[in-house]
Amino acid sequence: MADAAVDGARRVLVAADKFKGSLTAVEVAERVTAGLRRVVPDVRVEALPVADGGDGTVAAAVAAGFERREVRVAGPLGDEVTAAYALREGTAVVEMAEASGLQRLPEGVLAPLTSSTYGSGEVLRAALDAGARTIVFGVGGSATTDGGAGMLAALGARFLDADGEPVAPGGGGLAALASADLTGLDVRLADVELVLASDVDNPLTGPKGAPAVYGPQKGASPDDVTALDAALAHFAKVLEQTEGVGARAAEYAASPGAGAAGGIGFGAMLLGARFRPGIEVMLDVLGFAPALERADLVITGEGSLDEQTLHGKAPAGVAAAARAAGKEVVAVCGRLALPAETLGRAGIRRAYPLTDVEPDVAKCIADAGPILERVAESIARDFVA
Repeated sequence: MADAAVDGARRVLVAADKFKGSLTAVEVAERVTAGLRRVVPDVRVEALPVADGGDGTVAAAVAAGFERREVRVAGPLGDEVTAAYALREGTAVVEMAEASGLQRLPEGVLAPLTSSTYGSGEVLRAALDAGARTIVFGVGGSATTDGGAGMLAALGARFLDADGEPVAPGGGGLAALASADLTGLDVRLADVELVLASDVDNPLTGPKGAPAVYGPQKGASPDDVTALDAALAHFAKVLEQTEGVGARAAEYAASPGAGAAGGIGFGAMLLGARFRPGIEVMLDVLGFAPALERADLVITGEGSLDEQTLHGKAPAGVAAAARAAGKEVVAVCGRLALPAETLGRAGIRRAYPLTDVEPDVAKCIADAGPILERVAESIARDFVA
């Protein structure tokens, strides 16, 4: 499309993720649209904010036409919080960070040993109450490393110590686990398709497991990481000896995605969840394929285009799908840390970082919206006009 005269109004699909700390995915789409129309007033723009299963997933679903539902649940430390999920025609999108994310901790407080996923289980239960037959469970951004034990407890499982008392919340409490009972799990789960949507493929424990890789981000010291890894390994071992689970516990613990969001992936697998890359799931749920078919150019992006982008993040998923459909893709970002040839291999023709307009990173973060509009004007001149 670039460098060629084109008759008629172009159709542009804006399918970008959030710029974390600056703009939501919806705001990114609004700013890009404004910039494009400043240069090409008759450009046809379709906005489809995307997410990869982490924070912002519910917002992306709501922007795509899902109904936003709110429920009062337990936060990571037990304090009540308001968590949202999205619902449309029997499909619910649940984002574990809404109940159990780092943003739900009191400011300045990190609690890697005691944070619980109980509230995430309560949101899943609310989705069941609302009649959901398919639940997309987006995981990421968690404050927790409890292997999903809290979530399972909220759905009817029991985890007891040697005295027959419930173990303390959080991954640390699992060290005292003596027995598990999953027979009380909500019977409706058996009739629901549960999809575990994540952009990480870590196992539950070990050098690439949830505590070792993600524990430090949640405030875990080296000693905490060791304790959590041992506690989660013990959790899986007890479940191996639990009626109705058995050897599947070891299989799940070693499976890709088990270590997602502090091991909640493991807990979801115990519920029968099927693991899929988050961006693939979300593109299906959001109706990306028909929107892509209508587009001549796709604009994707996120706050930082870097090596992590290539490993299951939203822009890489959008670009791969667009390339397969023969559509041209450009990207917007706050910061660009990938060379042009790497972008090309990912299916991105060109990237437009905010730092090309404003070299001061602090200003880019503070004034991301207006700067992004100027970036979009450049895209309009290069690829639309």
